Amino acid sequence: MNNRMTTYILGKMLGVEALVLLIPAFVSWLYNEDGWRFFLITSAILTVVYLAFGKKKPKNSTIYGRDGFIIIACAWILWSLFGALPFWLSGEIPSYVDAFFETVSGFTTTGSTILTDASSLAMGMNFWRCFTHWIGGMGVLVFVMVIVSLEDKNSMHLMRAEVPGPETDKLVPKARDTAKILYGMYLVLTITEVIFLLAGGMSLYDSVIHSFSTAGTGGFNNRSNSVAYYDSAYIDGVITVFMILFGINFNVYYFLLLKKVKAVFKNEELRAYLGVILGATILITINILRVYETPLRAFRYAIFQVSAIITTTGFVTADFNLWPEFSKCILLLLMVVGACAGSTGGGMKVSRILIMLKSVKREMKRLLHPQSVNLVKINQKKISESTMQGVYMYFIAYIAVFIVSVLVVSLNNFDFTTTFSGVLTTLNNVGPGLAGVGPIENFSKFSVLSKLVFCADMLIGRLEVFPFLMLLSPNLWRKKF
Repeated sequence: MNNRMTTYILGKMLGVEALVLLIPAFVSWLYNEDGWRFFLITSAILTVVYLAFGKKKPKNSTIYGRDGFIIIACAWILWSLFGALPFWLSGEIPSYVDAFFETVSGFTTTGSTILTDASSLAMGMNFWRCFTHWIGGMGVLVFVMVIVSLEDKNSMHLMRAEVPGPETDKLVPKARDTAKILYGMYLVLTITEVIFLLAGGMSLYDSVIHSFSTAGTGGFNNRSNSVAYYDSAYIDGVITVFMILFGINFNVYYFLLLKKVKAVFKNEELRAYLGVILGATILITINILRVYETPLRAFRYAIFQVSAIITTTGFVTADFNLWPEFSKCILLLLMVVGACAGSTGGGMKVSRILIMLKSVKREMKRLLHPQSVNLVKINQKKISESTMQGVYMYFIAYIAVFIVSVLVVSLNNFDFTTTFSGVLTTLNNVGPGLAGVGPIENFSKFSVLSKLVFCADMLIGRLEVFPFLMLLSPNLWRKKF
């Protein structure tokens, strides 16, 4: 393990966070708030850290796969620890643990909150809160790579540890160029949503922060009742469409740029993702018809919540705690499924679900025809045995983390639905759960221990389990294996 290079990259990444904090500082100053001081104080602290550790590059600049896991896991933790300081220093969130929870929820694009009234936060603080979604949506490392240069031989080790999905591909040979292309598409989609929301009567401030949260599939905004505050079919429709778009693998958009339309229509994950959204929407619409005045209104709320949950955005326009059990069960299942690999969404990812289902089908064929050769293919490409093993190990680790988290959180002695869905929604980076953590509730009632468990779950879910868990492995920290 190259300790000096690891420290250097982490220092450099914290230097980027120092620059990023100048943006919410400017917003606070623009709205004549005092919050700009606390952003500048945090930025100054990070600048000192950068000058101490990220200024001088070591002679040996090579990093390896395990270094990548350590750097990414530590970077997300450090960005959250420092990112929480403005909330805490300003007194907007008096408890540092609560401020840390809110910041982790922001960067991991979870959207779970300890705030009882988001509208009570200053505009600069709320801007930072939603901006963390936009940064974390594509990934802290990908964001840093757009701004500063990292050697390409090292970049892929980092991208493999951060980019969600069973496999990590570069769109172009150089990792930094890939990061620029991804953020270019990300920025265009975000600006487009801002324009559409402005056309619906939203203020510029509200349009920007809602677009940040939609793009990052996070769910934070400046209203205590989320998107329901606007009670607008147009705004619901715009946000629904963009939630679905940001839940799609960004490789699909790159294929569209290259005019490879056939490759888009043949994409199995995309077809499955859209099929699940359609099927879940139809089932829930039928199930909640008696709750709303008209079928169209039932459809409006059903498709919004289905899109918000499967993409793990977490916006709400209705209190689905009041929906029939069948609809709530569907939403719980969607929390697990999640969006597409290579998107800004969380969850297990549709591609992993497809691989597991096709693996079950292959095993059944093997039992019926032991001599036959059966391959697992996605998009007409063979899935390697190592990739499938990675999917199986991910699922086992996921279940283990889930069980341990539920047991620890159950010490709060809340009802099972609250405990179960609280862990499920944080581990899958969704946001709202059911019962005591439902759409109109929050996580403030939990103990400090439970909040830290939720923070760990959010980080584990966003980093696809292994990078964070590997920090706990003694073997990772040895100089030699």
